Amino acid sequence: MKKSKPNMKEKKVNALAKSLKTAGEESRLKMLCMLFNHKDMCVSDMAEKLKMSVAIASHHLNELAKVGLVSSKRDGKMTCYSLAKSEVAKDLKRFICKYK
Repeated sequence: MKKSKPNMKEKKVNALAKSLKTAGEESRLKMLCMLFNHKDMCVSDMAEKLKMSVAIASHHLNELAKVGLVSSKRDGKMTCYSLAKSEVAKDLKRFICKYK
């Protein structure tokens, strides 16, 4: 049986599932909560607050950026992240803050 190409609705559902799966990891949820309460945060500050290495924090933030939940900006050697302006990120914020 030949597999058909996913239609637009299926693509959106797949993208949403990937975003939720990525955000569902405990450290990433904590990072998102930090960004909900701050306009932006640098990787080193998040790493310190979460008691993890900068490399691990950076990895988690890169994964969140890949699925469009956070945005990054570079300031010299520092990389800072903020919540993305996507609908999924806004909806996730409302959901997480409701149960936090």
